Amino acid sequence: MKNTKEYLIPFIGLKPGKHHFEYQINNAFFEIFDYNEYQNSDIKVNVVLEKKSTLLELAFEHKGVVNVPCDLTSEDFDLPIKGKMKLIVRFGEEFNNENEELLILPHGEFEIDVAQYIYEMIVLSVPLRRVHPGVKDGTLKTEALTKLNELAVKEVSIEEDNKEEENIDPRWDKLKQLLTDK
Repeated sequence: MKNTKEYLIPFIGLKPGKHHFEYQINNAFFEIFDYNEYQNSDIKVNVVLEKKSTLLELAFEHKGVVNVPCDLTSEDFDLPIKGKMKLIVRFGEEFNNENEELLILPHGEFEIDVAQYIYEMIVLSVPLRRVHPGVKDGTLKTEALTKLNELAVKEVSIEEDNKEEENIDPRWDKLKQLLTDK
């Protein structure tokens, strides 16, 4: 992981109460984590740090768009995303981030790096199945969709189904009689 200095929040000099921090996230942020899933991204992240006497409460909120390929057509499109996350920071003997909602920092710490939490919040807010809105409402016209529609299973009408039953090979009837003659 590269330098995340701009995502360090020094809390030691802050007065008790709420403090607001704002970050504009783009693809350069995701390059820090070697994550190249998005063609482009424009996300606004608000972090509210509430400093109390024995702990810190962080409330993360993000809203924006990421440009991703459609899973069905491979067409790139802007996917709107938003999400929230809360984190409680306590102080203890040693660093512990095993719990996703609780972070324990050693007593001597004076700043917190929020980059990892912002990254996880954004990545987890993007759905696993990404479908272009044009596919859902039928306005997107691509070669892939045309080919899929050509290869789609057509409905068989009841009349055609009955005709197929009438054209059954007579040998099958003889075999069926063997089963019923027992």
